[in-house]
Amino acid sequence: MPAYKDASSELIASDIDAYLHEHEHKSLLRFITCGSVDDGKSTLIGRLLYESQMVFEDQLAALHHDSKTSGTQGGELDLALLVDGLAAEREQGITIDVAYRFFSTQKRKFIVADTPGHEQYTRNMVTGASTADLAIILVDARRGVLTQTRRHSFLVSLLGITKVVLAINKIDAVDYSQAVVEQIDADYRAFAAGIGLTDIVTIPTSALKGDNVLTRSANTPWYDGPTLLGHLEVVPSTEQTQHGPFRMPVQWVSRPDLDFRGFAGQIAGGQVRPGDEVRVLPGGRVSTVARIVTMDGDLEQAQAPQSVTLTLTDEVDVSRGDVLAAAGDSPEVADEFEATVVWMGEAELQPGRRYLLKTGARTVTATLSTPDHKVDVNTMEWLPAPTLALNEIGVCTVKLDRAVPFDPYTANRDLGGFILIDRLSNNTVGAGMLRKAVRGSDNVHWQATDVGKSAHRALKGQHPCVVWFTGVPSSGKSTIANLVEQQLFAQGRHTYLLDGDNVRHGLNRDLGFSAPERVENIRRVGEVARLMVDAGLIVLVTLVSPYRAERDAVRARLEPGEMFEVFVDAPLAVVQERDPKGLYRKAAAGEVTGVTGVDAPYEAPLTPELRLPTAEISAEQAAAQVLLLLTQAGILDL
Repeated sequence: MPAYKDASSELIASDIDAYLHEHEHKSLLRFITCGSVDDGKSTLIGRLLYESQMVFEDQLAALHHDSKTSGTQGGELDLALLVDGLAAEREQGITIDVAYRFFSTQKRKFIVADTPGHEQYTRNMVTGASTADLAIILVDARRGVLTQTRRHSFLVSLLGITKVVLAINKIDAVDYSQAVVEQIDADYRAFAAGIGLTDIVTIPTSALKGDNVLTRSANTPWYDGPTLLGHLEVVPSTEQTQHGPFRMPVQWVSRPDLDFRGFAGQIAGGQVRPGDEVRVLPGGRVSTVARIVTMDGDLEQAQAPQSVTLTLTDEVDVSRGDVLAAAGDSPEVADEFEATVVWMGEAELQPGRRYLLKTGARTVTATLSTPDHKVDVNTMEWLPAPTLALNEIGVCTVKLDRAVPFDPYTANRDLGGFILIDRLSNNTVGAGMLRKAVRGSDNVHWQATDVGKSAHRALKGQHPCVVWFTGVPSSGKSTIANLVEQQLFAQGRHTYLLDGDNVRHGLNRDLGFSAPERVENIRRVGEVARLMVDAGLIVLVTLVSPYRAERDAVRARLEPGEMFEVFVDAPLAVVQERDPKGLYRKAAAGEVTGVTGVDAPYEAPLTPELRLPTAEISAEQAAAQVLLLLTQAGILDL
């Protein structure tokens, strides 16, 4: 039977209430095991679970059975099978997915993540490390420090884990050699110092035999350090040492009735009390905490990582994804960052392509630049890189479609970490750490104003909106928009026409016609249109805007019902015949390139609010249809 016995388990029989109270108030340590393939990570965790008596009788019976059919120990008890739950893992003898296990001792509770060692599954290791306080880096005593050992250690450093246990495993296979352990320890520390890992405890172990895992081994009389479990029970955790200013991403706005409006989330840093001033970001408004509400009643104080609901003394606009922060020490707000990116996608990173970026409870659209460099995990050299492939690590500039509140990852993981999601497949393709803002500062916040959109709307007697005319050149966008504006003006409506050619004379005169510059052209016009909507105007935009994703991004920046996409649809033969600017003639003669619809793509709207077939109807008829659309939508009701 297991040699280790948890003394607190005796309380279960004698005083269950005392046991539950003791268990509730134990500290929690989250740690990961990582290293190269077959270094013994799963066996080590299995040993911890087995000897801390966290294996039920039916699990133990299944373990004995599975050890005979799927084990790697010749029919003997294979403790790795307690963790390797996937059929594919058992068949191959490797860890593929991240396996989380819980166990406890008299002194502490633990959540351990068994992370994959195979290079193909490095992305899963990042998932396990993102919430850990400590990393156990396993090294096979027979093989020493390997490439994957360095890769995982570098990721551990990047992900903000500062405490490392170097578990030199399988020392039984090298006759418990002190010289082997000392050489591996020296090799690892020389590498670790270069990536900022200095808090390292080296423990020689045999997960298979149990040496120095829970009890000190007689086979290593030359070792006078702690056992693995002994060290895990006393090492300080992030939960105990987490300080800093108050931060809480809002995950849910609670409105159970008309008299209560609270903002729920998990505190990501610091403490909060009723009466504290908080700033709502990215909006910038300041209010005061009225109550800290929980299921068990109101609290006088809450701190990370508690989950609570806060009420404020003022009726301020707070939505899911916003951050409540200490008013006097708020995070920065920016839309462009320098970030370290770990690429997890099978397809390589495409600079300039739009991805979804999720940070905290907020999801925004992001584009990544060509990497400044990637890192060779063996030499720590910075290498030039046009892109990032699977498991590569690089530094990129990340641009967002809106500003978000953030702290550098080194200061706060929750506000400084992010994942990247492919917009089409919805797969997670990258994870990253925000280092610093390229634009924006902690002294720049959105200035809240008292005269808002509703006031402008009431003054002008109309519902502001954007009518976005899209289509290939010469399809009739500007002609139709001019007619629409004339008739709206005649009705006394307040309008503005943002014409694609006109904005390139001033606002966008610095932009050319490459794909990234077209994206930026649409973004800028979309931002101006959004500001004009805030001013209460009906904004008419005539822009080729060839990319569907960019038009969707403009819509996402507006409130529901504020954008009407009008597809001005004309066949290529018709627009080539019209050709008032001679654009298609020049394209045919080879004088210009990148003409939309000729040698540059145009992505037609899938579900526009209105389609205008201008080869079949006149410009006046098309304008009448736009006005009818606005009337039916209630835009002209006020």
